[in-house]
Amino acid sequence: MQPTGARPLRADARRNRDRLLEVAVRAFSQDGPDVTLDAIAKKAGVGIGTLYRHFPTREALVEAAYRNELARLSDAVPGLLESLPPDQAARAWMDHFFDYMTTKRGMAEALRAVIASGGDPFSESRVRLVAAVTALLEAGAAAGTVRADVLPEDVLASLNGVCLAAGDAARRDQANRMLDLLMDGLRRNAPHGD
Repeated sequence: MQPTGARPLRADARRNRDRLLEVAVRAFSQDGPDVTLDAIAKKAGVGIGTLYRHFPTREALVEAAYRNELARLSDAVPGLLESLPPDQAARAWMDHFFDYMTTKRGMAEALRAVIASGGDPFSESRVRLVAAVTALLEAGAAAGTVRADVLPEDVLASLNGVCLAAGDAARRDQANRMLDLLMDGLRRNAPHGD
């Protein structure tokens, strides 16, 4: 995701930026908030000057890495709906959401540092996530496979609950069972109060 109003990046600069974001997410999630920017640059195969050209501060890198993950999650919806029936696309997106939340949890300390410095990495999160879930629900309702009376905010709250209850990737089997239950409740033929 490129900052609004910025000039388009050359292809090589774009590749470097994307690689830095990918490595940063992994590093902040797995190694913690104190991982050095030098280590991130090296793992991305670029010099530290390249990192600083794209991200002038640690906080800028953390925020961009998080927002990039949010964009990947949100932007996955059209591709899923193009390649799968809407109910299956919704269930596949739930897997992506679990991965996103696991990454976000891993980046928690680094994200807290961004907030402490005055940043707001979550400013777009709710709007983007509600839009993604809305698109999935509307497609499912139009296809007749998903109930039309479900609010996207309720689905997001349920997904957050699954992620909190299942914890992390180590309990992925439990998360999958819970996500299947949630999806079963969203299906059009599921019993619901009228």
